[in-house]
Amino acid sequence: MREDVEALDIRDVTANWVNAEVLSHQIGERIKALADLSDTPLFFGRLDYLHSPGADRAEGGEGERFYIGRRHVHDADGDPMVIDWRAPVSQPFYRASRKDPMDVGLRRRFGYTGGELTAYEDEHLTDPAEAETTSRLLQQEIEKPRVGPMRDIVATIQPEQDEIVRSGLGGTVCVQGGPGTGKTAVGLHRVAYLLYAYRDRLARTGTLVIGPNRSFLHYIEQVLPALGELEVKQATVDDLVAQVSGVEVRGADEPATALLKGDARLAEVLRRAVRSHVTMPTEPLVVVRGSRRWRLPAYELEEIVQELLARDIRYGAAREALPQRIAHAVLVRMEQAGEAPDDRVQDAVARNAAVKAAVKVLWPPVDPAKLVLRLLSDPEFLAGQADGVLGEDEQKLLLWTKPARSVRSAKWSAADAVLIDEAADLVQRTSSLGHVVLDEAQDLSPMQYRAVGRRCTTGSATVLGDLAQGTTPWATRSWDEALRHLGKPEGVVEELTAGFRVPTDVITYASRLLPHIAPGLTPVASVRENPGFFDIRRVEGAEAVVAACGELLRNEGSVGLIAADARVPVLAEALAAAGVGYLGPGEETTARTRLTLVPASLAKGLEYDYVVLDEPRAVVDGEPDERTGLRRLYVTLTRAVSGLVVTHATDLPEQLA
Repeated sequence: MREDVEALDIRDVTANWVNAEVLSHQIGERIKALADLSDTPLFFGRLDYLHSPGADRAEGGEGERFYIGRRHVHDADGDPMVIDWRAPVSQPFYRASRKDPMDVGLRRRFGYTGGELTAYEDEHLTDPAEAETTSRLLQQEIEKPRVGPMRDIVATIQPEQDEIVRSGLGGTVCVQGGPGTGKTAVGLHRVAYLLYAYRDRLARTGTLVIGPNRSFLHYIEQVLPALGELEVKQATVDDLVAQVSGVEVRGADEPATALLKGDARLAEVLRRAVRSHVTMPTEPLVVVRGSRRWRLPAYELEEIVQELLARDIRYGAAREALPQRIAHAVLVRMEQAGEAPDDRVQDAVARNAAVKAAVKVLWPPVDPAKLVLRLLSDPEFLAGQADGVLGEDEQKLLLWTKPARSVRSAKWSAADAVLIDEAADLVQRTSSLGHVVLDEAQDLSPMQYRAVGRRCTTGSATVLGDLAQGTTPWATRSWDEALRHLGKPEGVVEELTAGFRVPTDVITYASRLLPHIAPGLTPVASVRENPGFFDIRRVEGAEAVVAACGELLRNEGSVGLIAADARVPVLAEALAAAGVGYLGPGEETTARTRLTLVPASLAKGLEYDYVVLDEPRAVVDGEPDERTGLRRLYVTLTRAVSGLVVTHATDLPEQLA
């Protein structure tokens, strides 16, 4: 298939140079999408149907056989050899059971090692003599050690996951899932499914995956390309708002200030601040055209301004409409005087110098960054806009101790950039995408949710997160509240409780923290047959921690050494002294270097086959309050896929007892 595309010659197509360039780019992208991945098999399953799709089952007849794979593959004649996993005919591979075989007589799973076919396993779904058993190959694939970035899970999608993956484009879905439930994979595979089912629509409107940080995005970035989807962009919330705000984030807020800046009430303060620039007229407007002078009294101008304010449209859109409204009022006077002006006359009046001057006074332009700068620097201006919304103490918390002289010299924080993004949307509508995936959403503030929601106002979203893993002062308290801030109150909340990646003993131990960090959540129940390796060790010195890493490196797969941020330099020095090579979070592991040193603050969303967790008490103490610290600890305890060693010199937190 790739060779067929490479053989295409755009010179054979009659087109101008623009079309030729577009076609050449599309051909190049198609060739990339058809790249052969040596360790990624094209098919992983087979379905033998009892009847042909659409055939009259009463007539009998043998059904068709389909091989299921990551993408559609056809032979030289165009006949399908492998069916895309997203096609409707592939759905029974994930959902068929003995209770509901979905007209499938046999389901076959193929097992691979390093891209080579090494095993297969059959399930006769309509044979009453065959008992319901857990698929051995499925279990092996779930528990397989991993080196490198996150892989796709097309061979192991479970029925409850498949239901979310195949939900339609029209609705927003929020997935609450504990560690190891596959929520990130579900979100990415949903994007791949939507691009298959609604390709033309999403090609026009676009898709976006939003993650918590660059390390996380690097970890997941190969999943969609492995499925042949190359057009999905990835970004953090900070990336998105930086594109609009145009300011450089060089400062940081105290937790209490950041919490307030993320409060949804700031949206109303900003709305008032933007609209405060509108001034009511005090003098009439005189427009000169030729030998005639047309006069609009102040009260009529005020009516026009008040009408635009009442419509509550974007500030910039109203400012663009104002000269046309004024020009229309002048045209009415012209018609009353017996003239017959047309649209060209109205446009000319709208461009008249007197009209432009009036608009500049009545509805002046607003620079979002300068507006936020004034709010954070001018106590009187802030008090006027925050009256009845924020208390005096809260207003003092917002104000900079040393006001900046200009937008360029200000030490903006990440929360400030989000405020500028909100102000920019009040002035000019943010363009909307067709679908947005928001991962690790539990750590977003209400204002950050609003920033993401602006990117999908006319589209839909997939929100992924775990309330128990919220580690910011403004962490999400409920998904219903989050969906309201996102602008998608009608979104459906789904919960995944079956754990596929975290071993039984590890998730059971970590779940001791749930009553203290998220009392209402259902604990994750591991479905893995292998309980995993789990050990708690009291040690002395960083050398013992390094020794534990060396012990785990004897196993196949990746190893993560996770520690409180303050402990990372000490452990880095100990690793270097012992001659043990290591990577930073987000860097791709190799066969030679399989150890990653991970600060606790960057561990969220990452997975390693084996983990050494250093000093849990230091992880808790590294956060501003105990609840946030325990949530951070819950995150770090649940990064292991095959085994976990907890090392500590000080006593463990009492909540783990």
